[in-house]
Amino acid sequence: MKFTFTCKKISLNDSIKEYAEKKISKLDRYFREDADALVTFSVEKSHRCVVEITIISGSTLFRAQEESRDGDMRGAIDAACSTIDRQIRKNKTRLSKRLRQDALAPAVPAEFDVSEETEFQIVRTKHVAVKPMSEDEAILQMNLLGHDFFVYRNTDDVVSIVYRRKNGGYGLLETDGTEEE
Repeated sequence: MKFTFTCKKISLNDSIKEYAEKKISKLDRYFREDADALVTFSVEKSHRCVVEITIISGSTLFRAQEESRDGDMRGAIDAACSTIDRQIRKNKTRLSKRLRQDALAPAVPAEFDVSEETEFQIVRTKHVAVKPMSEDEAILQMNLLGHDFFVYRNTDDVVSIVYRRKNGGYGLLETDGTEEE
C-alpha cells in the first residue's frame, strides 16, 4: 500500500505516521491490486484530533473521518481504521458483484461474512423542477427546506448539487454531462 500523509494545523512526529501506516496496512489484505492510502491529520478547536483516511484501489474507494476529543491521535486512527474495516465487510459481496469479480481479494476470513442487502427499498419518490440559480441561492433554498442537499441548475446550465458536510461547511457536486462506459 502506498501512503500519502497530510498534516493540517499540526506537525506530527514519525511515530504517529508509523502507527497509522501499521494499522492501515492491515487492510491491504482485502485488495488484489496496489492500493493508495491518503491520510490527513488535523487538530480543530480545543484539541480535537481528526483523522481522515481514504483508500483507493482501482475504482474502489473507501473513506472514513473520525475524531478524538481527548487529544489522542492514535485513538482517532484506530476509529477510522475500524470504520473502513466495517465498510469493507458490509460491501464486500456487493462490490465483488457490481464492480469486477476481482475487486476484492477472495481470501476474506469467514468471520467477516455479512448478509448482503438483496433489495433496495425506495420508500418515497419526489419529482423536482431543476431551476437555474447561483450556488448561494441553492444553499439558501436548501437551508430553507431543512434538507442536507439540494439539486439545481447553475448559471452555466449544468446540473449541480450542494450539500451540507458533516464537519461543517458546504460541498458542491457538478455534473460534466458525459457518460462513463
